[in-house]
Amino acid sequence: METIGVSAGAQTGDFFAVLRSRNLLFPEGKGVVAGGAALPMPESTTVLSFHYRDGVIVAGDRRATMGHTVIHDRADKVIEIDRSTVMAIAGAPATAYEIARVLQHSFEYYRRSQLQPLSLDAKVRMVGKLLKENLAMTLQGVGVVVPVLALVDPLGKGGPKIFFYDALGAQFEAVDFAVSGSGSPAARSVLQYLNRWSGSPPAERTEEEAILLALQLLDVAAESDTATGGIDRRTRIYPQIKLIRKAGVRSIAEEQLGRLLPAEA
Repeated sequence: METIGVSAGAQTGDFFAVLRSRNLLFPEGKGVVAGGAALPMPESTTVLSFHYRDGVIVAGDRRATMGHTVIHDRADKVIEIDRSTVMAIAGAPATAYEIARVLQHSFEYYRRSQLQPLSLDAKVRMVGKLLKENLAMTLQGVGVVVPVLALVDPLGKGGPKIFFYDALGAQFEAVDFAVSGSGSPAARSVLQYLNRWSGSPPAERTEEEAILLALQLLDVAAESDTATGGIDRRTRIYPQIKLIRKAGVRSIAEEQLGRLLPAEA
């Protein structure tokens, strides 16, 4: 077996950079090669989830981009998998939507065939398994998906939980919050400040305060990341927001989001 050698200059901790240096990954990990050029794939976003006083909130912007081109401003990135599970997707939409459909069908098939819902732990592991099975597409850079999963145990054991994953399927439980996507650094910085220094961490906020914070975080992300869509009052484009409590999942209507936002100057 050939040993992959890495030069001193390549020892940066970037696994994909090492693969590219050995021509084991498509150029820049951006898309398939055709005619010597990489074809851009629809991707990029900002999705986030954090605990608030009564449960967990999940939010995501609506923009889908292809390179520097906006191809859609009403993409659904916060997907209700079943009555107690929500997945927020970041990455290639085609792969992410297929993963979501497989999860929806699998959860429903188990519920009907076994006459009981799938456990929380089994749901979390199934997402990781699907991401691992997508390894070939991930290494080629054409189907990378890095989701955030928020769910509550259907058997009523404990409160809602948040899990995040890496592109290879490893799972981690988030104590306070989880963010993903190209605009996530800006949102993560604000959440870290609020948790440590603000005196008003998100976990202590009411439902209305949590919704408003989610809108503000996505607006901050949109200011620093062109691949993240902001709030457009004129065309009534608002982020998707869903709440997970012990009773299940509830979606927040666009009309309510519009009422919560402060009036424009």
